[in-house]
Amino acid sequence: LSDISADLVSHAGHLADEVGVADRVSFVEADAQSLRPIEDASVDVVTTRSVLIYVAEKERAFTQFHRVLRPGGRLSIFEPINSYFPDDDSEFWGFDARPVRELVAKIWEYEGWTPSGYPTDPMMNFDERDLVRLAESAGFDEIHLDLVVDVEPGSWAVDWDRLLETSPNPNVHTVREAIAGALTEDEADRFEAHLRPLADAGVGVKRDASAYLWALR
Repeated sequence: LSDISADLVSHAGHLADEVGVADRVSFVEADAQSLRPIEDASVDVVTTRSVLIYVAEKERAFTQFHRVLRPGGRLSIFEPINSYFPDDDSEFWGFDARPVRELVAKIWEYEGWTPSGYPTDPMMNFDERDLVRLAESAGFDEIHLDLVVDVEPGSWAVDWDRLLETSPNPNVHTVREAIAGALTEDEADRFEAHLRPLADAGVGVKRDASAYLWALR
């Protein structure tokens, strides 16, 4: 098992001890773009979940996946496709935010989530077609991809208070922190006055887009 975080590698090692499989598992601290501690053609399966959205040079990651796999080895990955989400300020976490859209824009700017930055944002600058292209360019012989897109009424948040403590990924602020950093106190009050009733009632839209790719070396 490999992870870029030394803390998570250590935690995984402790878990392996607890369940009695430590003698069957080895752990490596490595970047997906450079799996140098892992030898060429030494593993049967490479599997990742929500990894490439954090990787700037995805081409290098696919090349490394191909390098460490044995002939006939399998790559299996899951990635959210964030480009399916609205890229304007009319929504906030799936809730209609048009009456406070200028405040949403301030929050997006505070977080660095603006369309002008998407081409260099590893979370936004790819879709399912890129995954297929990258796998083929890396040398995989057989490639399959399933795209699942769901849009339905509802909300990812249980209520407003729970939403405030939510962060879309480990590298960014919670909603509470983003509001505090981007808005004045009066703006934050107006923002909450509009969105709290919607979040508490679950009156929103749930969107999800995910790609499941598997390929053979």
